[in-house]
Amino acid sequence: MKSSAAPLVARVFTALSGGEFTSGEVLAESLGVSRSAVWKAAGALKDLGATLHAVRNRGYRLVAAGEPLQAARIRARLPRETERRVQQLDVAWSVDSTNTVLLSRPNPPAGFAEGLLAEYQTQGRGRRGRTWIAPPGGAICLSLSWTFQQAPEDLGALGLAIGVCTLRALNGFDLQGVKLKWPNDILVDERKLGGILIDLRAEVAGSACVVIGIGLNVALGSSLLQKIATTGLPATDLVTTGLERPCRNSLAAAVIAACLDGLPEFERAGLRPFVEEWRAADVLRGRVVEVHAADGTVRGTARGIDLHGALLIETAQGVRRFISGDVTVRPA
Repeated sequence: MKSSAAPLVARVFTALSGGEFTSGEVLAESLGVSRSAVWKAAGALKDLGATLHAVRNRGYRLVAAGEPLQAARIRARLPRETERRVQQLDVAWSVDSTNTVLLSRPNPPAGFAEGLLAEYQTQGRGRRGRTWIAPPGGAICLSLSWTFQQAPEDLGALGLAIGVCTLRALNGFDLQGVKLKWPNDILVDERKLGGILIDLRAEVAGSACVVIGIGLNVALGSSLLQKIATTGLPATDLVTTGLERPCRNSLAAAVIAACLDGLPEFERAGLRPFVEEWRAADVLRGRVVEVHAADGTVRGTARGIDLHGALLIETAQGVRRFISGDVTVRPA
């Protein structure tokens, strides 16, 4: 985000990203605005879900502060060969949805990527129309646009491969106990850390362009985590798992690099190069589950995935294969 073009709320967010108390007077002077404008911007940050403390005679402090996302810093952390394949990388303060924005743009050339991150999404999307909630600075909201020269045979399993790529990236931060839940969830301690949303943008003369959305919770704050839990989908974040002040630019770079290594691999061989890693992290395998699919609900024991990414459920009538659906773990 270029500070000269960013809204005042974004500039106040950046100024407070160090996590220390800063007086309204100092903020106003450094940003060239009135103290009243700073007060309004601080209120706007709270309205967006940021945990902001305001204390008389001390000023303002972002509780879960961290390094603001910056495209130049993310690029600098990418391996040289990976950076060369990123045709465009932007960071926005606020968009409706990073996937939606990239879906509206032209396809990148085959073998090149376009990336977009946002500090805040007004209409962040999860699977099946669910809302993805994250305050400014609280998450990685990343979308990558990628064109396959030739549409892979198992394109529907791409979300599973991206799950493995994200797992590979997180392993570089010594994060323990990360699991994958079919089809597109990333969990720690049975709680959702992140999710993946794949949009197929176009298929022309054998090629296929996809937009890959990856959301990772970094520092949502206890109140928001409790709010999400009331929906029946308990969540967690990297700070809760024990990573203190994770560097979001480094994390974003690691996820981008892992995905851009994995996408050509997926184009060549489909899910096969990823399947053993996925199975090793499979949180459902051997558990009694219910699969809610288009044709009804099926209860049985999860038996992993096949080489095409379908979920295998053992029922009294035999093993059933699912290529889509929602899964709920049930008592044995």
